[in-house]
Amino acid sequence: VQLQASGGGLVQAGDSLRLSCTAAGRAERVSAMGWFRQAPGKEREFVATINRSGVRKNYADSVKGRFTMSRDNAKNTLYLQMNILKPEDTAVYYCAASFTPYLSTGARGYDVWGQGTLVTVSS
Repeated sequence: VQLQASGGGLVQAGDSLRLSCTAAGRAERVSAMGWFRQAPGKEREFVATINRSGVRKNYADSVKGRFTMSRDNAKNTLYLQMNILKPEDTAVYYCAASFTPYLSTGARGYDVWGQGTLVTVSS
């Protein structure tokens, strides 16, 4: 399985952006998926996770109410709708896939990672 993230860019505070992550290869193996981010000089942190059906989700407190995660299994694509963006959301965003159904908030819970897409929010 390979993951390709896209949709990053430069936006102003308060704007919206939608990230996408497409799985290629044996995508049928993918169960839970997640988004993580890494800001300059900081460690990678959990953003959101979703189960295979898309019904169960879990978000980091810092993004609750502003970010919405979804997936379209027919298109093998994961999304992260980001609204009311803040400068502190600036980071490289990574999508990740797990071959298990557990909604992990830790990076070790994922088996495959995308290459990351940069989101920059100016004040």
